[in-house]
Amino acid sequence: MVVQRHGRKGGAVAVAVGSLVVGLLATGCSGIGAVADDRRAADGAVDDAAAAAAVHRAADVLARSGSSRARTSMETATGGTRVTIRGKGAFDYRERLGRLRVVLPKDAAGAEEHQPVTELLGPGALYMKDRGAGVPADKWVRVDTTGLADGNLVTGGATDPLSAAELLRGARRVTYVGEERAHGDGATVRHYRGTTDIARAARSASPHARGALAAAARGFSETAVPFDAYLDEQGRLRKVRHRFNFSNGSGSGTGTEVVSTTVLYAFGAVVDVELPEERDIYAGKIAVPQA
Repeated sequence: MVVQRHGRKGGAVAVAVGSLVVGLLATGCSGIGAVADDRRAADGAVDDAAAAAAVHRAADVLARSGSSRARTSMETATGGTRVTIRGKGAFDYRERLGRLRVVLPKDAAGAEEHQPVTELLGPGALYMKDRGAGVPADKWVRVDTTGLADGNLVTGGATDPLSAAELLRGARRVTYVGEERAHGDGATVRHYRGTTDIARAARSASPHARGALAAAARGFSETAVPFDAYLDEQGRLRKVRHRFNFSNGSGSGTGTEVVSTTVLYAFGAVVDVELPEERDIYAGKIAVPQA
């Protein structure tokens, strides 16, 4: 495994983040709230102890697995309009570093085409290179994920694999659905369903993930998030889907649904991540789209 790290602390950047999902959600929400829906396990259901244990271990097993490639998708639905943001990349789980190339669909940013965004993820930080929003082409934007209201669970247009797995530490009402075949390599996976609680996950999270999840626990008005998780025979997370719902603050009960899916494959892949030097980080401000 090849990992290069430079400028790990990044720079002190005064940035008001107005990219990716933040801009998309601004049309349909003024407050953050994640609520469970009818697809979750029924209220009052008792955990399948073995199923809950398997899901709770997912983050630890992922860390021991070393690395993998990843595909992500994040689908938003507001007022009948659906937008899907897709990403592809690789992650080193021991070093807690990853790279994603995130692609917005046509018209998602108000234009026919939108420049793909390169994202680098490290402990407590998200780095983005995007030619939009007035950022020079050769500069990165650094975001402190512990300062985001959602802990970067959706802001970057993808729930990174480590955060997705750490979020499962708060799983409850877990049930075992059955065995299925993974898309791609056809491996046998075990399907689990339940609801995770962000605040509970934050209390149990690994030190590197605790700050971001704690921020999300404070930022979400409701911290229950339904999930479907698929683990292989080694207990490795192969796919996880979280369902968030963002309140529009109107009291009408409507809002923006966000379905975040992370698929992991090619475990043991070589991952080469070089975090930007401080001189390469943009120190300006980016306007936040207003609701």
